[in-house]
Amino acid sequence: MKLNYKRTFFIGFAFLSISAFWQLYDSIIPLMLKNTFQLGETLTGAIMAVDNVLALFLLPLFGAWSDRVDTRIGKRTPFILVGTFFAIIFMMIIPRADQAVNFPLFFIALGITLLAMGTYRSPAVALMPDLTPKPLRSKANAVINLMGAVGYIIALGLISLLVKKEANPDYTIIFALVAILMVVSVIILVLTIREKKLLAQMADSITPGVEEDDTNLEDTTGPLPKEVMKSLVFLLASIFLWFTAYNAVTTAYSRYAGEVWGLTGGSFANSLMVAGAAAIVSYIPIGMVASAIGRKKTILIGIIVMSLSYLAGFLFVEYSPMINVVFAFTGIGWSAINVNSYPMVVEMSRSADVGKYTGYYYTFSMAAQIFTPVLSGFLLENISYRTLFPYAVVFSLLSFCTMIFVKHGDSRPPKKKDNLEHFDVE
Repeated sequence: MKLNYKRTFFIGFAFLSISAFWQLYDSIIPLMLKNTFQLGETLTGAIMAVDNVLALFLLPLFGAWSDRVDTRIGKRTPFILVGTFFAIIFMMIIPRADQAVNFPLFFIALGITLLAMGTYRSPAVALMPDLTPKPLRSKANAVINLMGAVGYIIALGLISLLVKKEANPDYTIIFALVAILMVVSVIILVLTIREKKLLAQMADSITPGVEEDDTNLEDTTGPLPKEVMKSLVFLLASIFLWFTAYNAVTTAYSRYAGEVWGLTGGSFANSLMVAGAAAIVSYIPIGMVASAIGRKKTILIGIIVMSLSYLAGFLFVEYSPMINVVFAFTGIGWSAINVNSYPMVVEMSRSADVGKYTGYYYTFSMAAQIFTPVLSGFLLENISYRTLFPYAVVFSLLSFCTMIFVKHGDSRPPKKKDNLEHFDVE
């Protein structure tokens, strides 16, 4: 059984589209809220958290709905088409409302755009496992993640090159290019992936016993032993804390770079591109390290690297190209955490509870991304922008403290059969 790389590549265009949009959102919307509408950092943080609040409800709702849909073009494709259509229509209103300084129009357009993105994110992600046999999903997910990274880097590259160095630049061209990228991606997806036909082929080709081979998992239910439950609680607390640190920096960095270092235009995006590229490059060595010393120790090393990089970021009182080196280590540390944390949660679950424990992981990570823009924004507004990196250091070190108490769920992941599988990241 071999992975159909060509098919998986085309499926990945859905995730490329999604990643490009969210990078645009995280980088540009805070600048609009601050520079155009003169909102305080606390309120800006609250608005930036809206997408995560919506995600808590929309992702499971539309994911489950798409499971039950049956149309001529499949069950996921209609959500991708409709969601993308409304997203690009209303996202193009956002920069026009920004130029007109029309906050009601801006807020309505932003809200509908986020709703549209929330309707098709889960169906788009579910398309890969729908069309890939279970034994091949690790490799397939690696391809999907690499496609998402391409979208992430394209969006940052456009911001870096095209956002002008002026007080209130016109972002229309950036939004238009990302919208075109989204349209082209979905057209490629629809033209190359005939979901209904491929699902029928999948059903005919599945070998009994291969697709759902769960013999290595304990097929029991019931409460976890007390010590395992204690480890789970500390692990979920760690997830909340390191997302609190990381998301504060990624959400506020475009404003911090302007206020503290005086960067103008889209030059702030260069550091974020370095961080993303470093994370991608480090997936393979991080996987090798985890195979040698275990997931928990690898995560603890990642937290230390992240904490030191946040501290180093604080020490830069003015911009220097060396900040890109700091962000490279941020990406490496985040990779060490990201690759290993979700598998540790699942290691503690029963075979019948994997979905529930996956829900725990995303609940705590999203809760952090709702909480941290507001709290960090309050500190930026009422104390100083210079609180951003110390804030991240504190929560990162707190995650190290809670992670120490995690005694279960660790393992040395098996050596990957193919280096591509190291990119299989949740």
